[in-house]
Amino acid sequence: MNPYIPHTPADVRAMLDAMGLPDVDALFADIPAEVRRRHRPLGLPGRDELSVHRYLAGLADRSSGQELIPFLGGGLYDHFVPAVVREVLSRSEFYTAYTPYQPEVSQGTLTWMFEYQTMICELTGMEVANASMYDGATALAEAALMAHRTVGGKVVLVPRSLNPGVRQVLATYAWGADLRLGDVPYGEDGRLALAEVPEGTCALIVQQPNAFGVIEDLTGLKDALGQAFLIVYANPIALAVIEPPGAFGADVVVGEGQVLGNPLSFGGPLLGLFATRREHLRRMPGRVSGQTVDAAGKVGYVMAFQTREQHIRRERATSNICTNSALCALAATVYLSALGPDGLRRVALLSMERAHALADRIAALPGFRLAFSGPFFHEFAVQCKRPATAVAALRRAGIAVLPPQFLAPTGIKEAFGVAVTEKRTWEELDRFVEALRGGGRK
Repeated sequence: MNPYIPHTPADVRAMLDAMGLPDVDALFADIPAEVRRRHRPLGLPGRDELSVHRYLAGLADRSSGQELIPFLGGGLYDHFVPAVVREVLSRSEFYTAYTPYQPEVSQGTLTWMFEYQTMICELTGMEVANASMYDGATALAEAALMAHRTVGGKVVLVPRSLNPGVRQVLATYAWGADLRLGDVPYGEDGRLALAEVPEGTCALIVQQPNAFGVIEDLTGLKDALGQAFLIVYANPIALAVIEPPGAFGADVVVGEGQVLGNPLSFGGPLLGLFATRREHLRRMPGRVSGQTVDAAGKVGYVMAFQTREQHIRRERATSNICTNSALCALAATVYLSALGPDGLRRVALLSMERAHALADRIAALPGFRLAFSGPFFHEFAVQCKRPATAVAALRRAGIAVLPPQFLAPTGIKEAFGVAVTEKRTWEELDRFVEALRGGGRK
């Protein structure tokens, strides 16, 4: 018997007898035989937990050979997570909570959701936000679908400077919705170069900062679009020091919230941010917690909007998003509350300061230069004749950066990506430069 299922053979026999079935396989008799025949044992040897742990640890050691210092970017970043975040998340009333269908027993969950929404609105300069989505990429795709539903038209303008992985997710959603993605080039400074808005455009997407780390100028974009949506895919840490998209007339602001109190964790789970204008509230996917008062006049919180297929007619639902990344959103709420506006700004400024210091030192090395002249936040692309050689030299020094393959879909050649957060020390920056000086040009 499976050691993790507490049923004895007698228990199993009694349940089968109650159902009038001869054996467990009979439970799956409705599955076609050709499908059931595809099942094959994995062939993994039976081992105790300690042996499995040792085996997997050995594989991990073979994979890396050493602990690499992450100068990685590309949408996920190695920021410091204060201990208070993990402490709150470890409370069972939060990590075991389910969807707050019953507000009278879910006030704690609904309260932090409301606070989360409020802080996301403050960061983005928007009027309403939902209680989170799965991740930044799917949040962006949902924003494009929302623009199509609202404006009409089937063209979504996408900059070549959009994160390639995010673009792939968007393309998958667009294919299913019969939308066409139109390319928007970038200039020598790495910034968006929008020439014209084709007829039938429902949205323009702008990443802020973009995949090269360059800060986009959003001035005048909304005026050029008219009724079409301006959708901004933003890094929330950067919004602590640059003008929020809402100030430029953005219709929707989305982003990846991993940077707000969530560890890298090998790429997940993640957190999708989604904020919009009040006029679009009923077209926004996801769920919204709202503040109200009870019969006695006491403040309370309820699920105010739930425009999903479980709550309205299936085909007329705003979205088929069924849930949210609640625990990750709670982490973001605690993180933002603990740091406050000044603390978040300090994180952003430290990251930017160290990124610019490293970029200046790299650009001073013979054979290396920054790929773009535009202003950047804490991430930048470096060009050289043999980027793969440079990446290998850095890896030998225990440093990980984005390889040329990541940026290649954007059209940039012979470049690797570097991101610097407040966790990177001056000693690590020295190590980075010495690795390039010693072996990066060979």
